[in-house]
Amino acid sequence: MTATTTRPAADSGADQRKRQNPLTFLATFGGQNLSLVGALALVLVLFGVLNENYLTLDNMQVIAEAATITGLLAVVQTVVIICGGLDISVGSQAGVASVVSAMAFTGAGSNAFVGMAAAVGVGLLIGVLNGVIIVYGRVNPTIATLAGLAAYKGLAQLISNGRAQGYVLNNDVFVFLGRGKIAGLPVMVWILILTCVAVHLLLKYTDIGRNIYAIGGNDTAARLAGININKYLIAVYALIGTVAAVAGILLTARTGSGQPTSGSEGLELKAITAAALGGAALRGGKGGIGGTLLAVALLGALENGLTVQGINSFWQNVAQGALLVIAVVIQQRRSGERAVGLPT
Repeated sequence: MTATTTRPAADSGADQRKRQNPLTFLATFGGQNLSLVGALALVLVLFGVLNENYLTLDNMQVIAEAATITGLLAVVQTVVIICGGLDISVGSQAGVASVVSAMAFTGAGSNAFVGMAAAVGVGLLIGVLNGVIIVYGRVNPTIATLAGLAAYKGLAQLISNGRAQGYVLNNDVFVFLGRGKIAGLPVMVWILILTCVAVHLLLKYTDIGRNIYAIGGNDTAARLAGININKYLIAVYALIGTVAAVAGILLTARTGSGQPTSGSEGLELKAITAAALGGAALRGGKGGIGGTLLAVALLGALENGLTVQGINSFWQNVAQGALLVIAVVIQQRRSGERAVGLPT
């Protein structure tokens, strides 16, 4: 009886200390997101002051459209990072899907649905292949997808002879995807929003999502709990391949042709940076779609602002690399892990 009566009191005291500590509150209820909101507001105000055209509705739509493809890849990158993996090949996958969608479209007599179905099928196949290599080949996800980055980029160049393929802007479906609007918002943005909502619901409110967090948090405990880790890993990489294919289709619709590398180059770095900035712990088990979406908006606003100001585009890569380092440093400090090479 003594243990029964004293334990709730101890728990209550711990809860009270948490409520009294504002840092604990922010860490639990969105400190990362609040930081991203503040950074986004700062970027918008800064470039808005520097250029009067930056905060116009038209430019905001340009930012949203440009960030859509990165956003789709960042969302699924967040899922695989939560699961304890990583996919460096998402940009190359989008490039393959872009070329396949345009070539299948042309080959099927300008049938947009055949082109899109072919791209999604190839994306799914690539995703499953990545998962099988990682699970049954016992290859580290970073190494496996780094190999995929080169291989799928080469594949896209081989099947396209290194040139843009097809022309899709004579088709109403592709024009609608790339340039249409619903309720004032570009269709591409709606696709990103719906994807974010679907993945958020999957992660937060289903057993599948809880198992993904469990695998990334402690794969040994997850295995002992009866979770089929191999099945989940293959399924997660299949999801990445499918969404990367959708991103490739939107790239085709936006540019008007299948792009083997142009438009998809560097997307993997943007996706990983957005996921890390959004709070996805690279060691797995932690992250969320809301933070990732805010990070995508921040990267898009920063990239557009630098472009509007006429700053050399190479500085955009410098900024992305710096933001990725900052995100990882923040994660390491919060986790309390010992710095490499330094005494405890």
